Amino acid sequence: MRQNVRPIKVVKNYIPHAEGSCLFSMGKTKVLCVATVEDRRPPHAEEKNIGWVSAEYAMLPRAGDRRTSRNRASSGGRSQEISRLIGRSFRSVVDLEKVGPRSILIDCDVIQADGGTRTASINGGIIALTMALKKLYRESLITDWPLKQIVSAVSVGIIGGQPVLDLDYSLDSGADVDFNFVMTADGRFVEMQGTAERVPFGEKQFQQLLSLAKRGIRQILQHQKKAIGKIP
Repeated sequence: MRQNVRPIKVVKNYIPHAEGSCLFSMGKTKVLCVATVEDRRPPHAEEKNIGWVSAEYAMLPRAGDRRTSRNRASSGGRSQEISRLIGRSFRSVVDLEKVGPRSILIDCDVIQADGGTRTASINGGIIALTMALKKLYRESLITDWPLKQIVSAVSVGIIGGQPVLDLDYSLDSGADVDFNFVMTADGRFVEMQGTAERVPFGEKQFQQLLSLAKRGIRQILQHQKKAIGKIP
């Protein structure tokens, strides 16, 4: 049973022109996360007089072992579903009223895929988002700090009857059960996505997966906090 997440590496300010960016790696999976601040917001946010945070996820054509059409990589159903997941995860920990009359878009582009691309996108994306918020705060464009806490995500699964943490592609493709957990720094749940791919699982196995996911989240948080540094 794997007890630790894959090696994590964060390269901040990977895109110098962006308000916030990082290259986030978990094992061989690498995601470029870039935050862009725009002085506009969707109509529903304008009606409520709140800011907005959203995300767009895509895989580069050769992120995997074969080329994926560029249009399919960015506009397919899987990409849209993951984009919505990432956006929901960020909005769960941001006070949108304090963001002000603007939007922050987090682009998550997978440049190398080896399992866990959606979880890596959340883990790196929150770093890029926090960097953008810190820039707005330093420039006094926001006066009240809007980020309530960090959000993290990790995959777990059951392979050959054994729970495994942070699945790479070879493990994920053969998993009997596959779960993604998104959690806040204080241990609350944002989202759980899970399914029995081959063999149904029981409550005891779910508790094992949950315990393993919490362990992984704690490890990821250490890297995120180190990359983010001090916050207001």
